[in-house]
Amino acid sequence: MADIVQTIQAEQDRIIRAPHQGVLVVEGGPGTGKTAVALHRAAYLLYAHREQLARRAVLIVGPNPAFLGYIGEVLPSLGETGVWLATLGELFPGVEAKGTDTPRAAEAKGRLEMAGALALAVTDRQAVPDEVLEIDHDDYGTLHLDRAMATEARERARATGLPHNLARPHFAFRIIDALTAQLTDRLGADPYGGPNLLDASDVAQLAKEIAASPEVHAAIGSLWPQLTPEEFVTDFLADPTHLTEADAEAVRREGGAWTPADVPLLDEAAELLGEDDSAAQAAAEAARQERVAYAQGVLELAYASRTYEFEDKDDEDSEVLGAHDVIDAERMAERHEEADHRTAAERAAADRTWAFGHIIVDEAQELSAMAWRLLMRRSPTRSMTLVGDPAQTAEGGGLGDWHTILDPYVPGRWEYTRLGVNYRTPEEIMAVAGALLRAQDPEFTPPSSVRSTGRRPWSRRTTPDALPAAVAEAARADAPEEGRLAVIAPAALHEALAAALPDTPAGGEPDLTRPVVLLTPRQAKGLEFDAVLVVEPGAFPTSDLYVALTRATRTLGLLHTGDLPAALVDPQTVETR
Repeated sequence: MADIVQTIQAEQDRIIRAPHQGVLVVEGGPGTGKTAVALHRAAYLLYAHREQLARRAVLIVGPNPAFLGYIGEVLPSLGETGVWLATLGELFPGVEAKGTDTPRAAEAKGRLEMAGALALAVTDRQAVPDEVLEIDHDDYGTLHLDRAMATEARERARATGLPHNLARPHFAFRIIDALTAQLTDRLGADPYGGPNLLDASDVAQLAKEIAASPEVHAAIGSLWPQLTPEEFVTDFLADPTHLTEADAEAVRREGGAWTPADVPLLDEAAELLGEDDSAAQAAAEAARQERVAYAQGVLELAYASRTYEFEDKDDEDSEVLGAHDVIDAERMAERHEEADHRTAAERAAADRTWAFGHIIVDEAQELSAMAWRLLMRRSPTRSMTLVGDPAQTAEGGGLGDWHTILDPYVPGRWEYTRLGVNYRTPEEIMAVAGALLRAQDPEFTPPSSVRSTGRRPWSRRTTPDALPAAVAEAARADAPEEGRLAVIAPAALHEALAAALPDTPAGGEPDLTRPVVLLTPRQAKGLEFDAVLVVEPGAFPTSDLYVALTRATRTLGLLHTGDLPAALVDPQTVETR
């Protein structure tokens, strides 16, 4: 990073020092330094707007844990600590999204239509009975909750415009009022047709008894349940509703680990449900009253002790001020309240509703429409820096287009800039990567490389049985004396390749401290290595292969058992071994 600091170019410096407010899009191909620019922009903003951003924190969203681990030491080394680095899967407190979706499921979960489906699914949980519910009330016999009564209560609760959980008390109050009226009519009816025999205090007592009835609460809960986002989304995925048949089949899941694509659904559910924090507030107030009572006891004890001390002394000594003269119980309790010593970033990580002072998103083209709904909630001021390259869009649900991402939120109010110089990838490698994308889009223009190594990428064909040994041999031959070599291969081959590569584990997140790292193209996003071996390049989608080809700073090798993509068989650019 120190080298990057010394070589910041004028175009990069303008981006780093751009105004704090608003949305800034930084597009750049591989090796253009867009990530370094984004990180330095975060450091610059924290310096230039220290008071505001230190209080509100900066969120940096990265594509994977390996990438965040790679850059995690950069900002602290620059003296900045008000930053939270997170993947999308970490943006819902209390949930660890370590599961994996199929590409089809992730795509379906990421589409905007999912928000509407979830909203309708919430209303489905606000039911009315098809038949009369009979509620056993021990003291006064059976109460009857019918469809008309529940429908009226539901409409009144929905009319509040509150989220599901916050509207629930309004539904409950209407039901309790209706049942109280039913019981009042039954118990207070005058057999001679006169006015009801129960007075207001009698009716109030009946209402209290009904409100305290477990049977009544159970009936209300069956019609309008209190829900957590986790419970609701779990139920929704087990029985997806309001989706197309194909999408419902793709996302259907019974239990299992949360996935990154689930996190925006959980966040959406939290917005739709709301959090009824009345119990937590009551508990906090009770705790405060307990502290005040304790402080009052301490002051009274101090007063009694002082009175005893001065009762035999003259008036002049007795006029010395005591603790109770300079502070009351309320203020004393506040002074002894436990302080929150967490940093702003730590508090933000634990608070789903936290509004960040600035958000930086790397590989922004990969995020889905649902993921952007989540992030925009975290940035009500729309102060963001988005970094990415549409040509590297690999996720099925990724929007990959800045207008599609931003026009729903800041139409015509975002700034675009492009970095066109590649400082990382040698021109020999970039010629191959550029040809790969031009085969699909003849108008594609890759970033211009500023350096050449004089070494063409090479390819070697082998057999499936000999592939692990060929990879190990190539790794020994190409491994730099200082630096790291990446073996980028399909996940299905990792176990066999790890067995052939010394001290190279398979599974989990790649360990970037090792000289040889085994990973997939998705795990390699945003990273760079001195040498790269791409195994079975023909097995990758074009966008993934483009990422894999552009990770190397020195040498690139291709090992394959099947045919190579046509763009990689040009003898002018790829040497055959």
